[in-house]
Amino acid sequence: MAPIPSPSAEPADNLDEYVGLEAGAAEERARERGWTTVRKLPPGAIITMEYRSGRLNLEVDEGRVRRSWKG
Repeated sequence: MAPIPSPSAEPADNLDEYVGLEAGAAEERARERGWTTVRKLPPGAIITMEYRSGRLNLEVDEGRVRRSWKG
């Protein structure tokens, strides 16, 4: 049986700092800080609830980040 992989460590980042940023600048900052996947979503988007280590979700409305969360 194959070993179960360990999730990689996520960036130590203050997610509140993304709120209010322009979406492109927020994505660039996230990648610089080590997030492997950055997902930009419109408000109320229907998304799957699986947790993915290294993924940052950004809710974007009118070009600005309104909310951010891991996974």
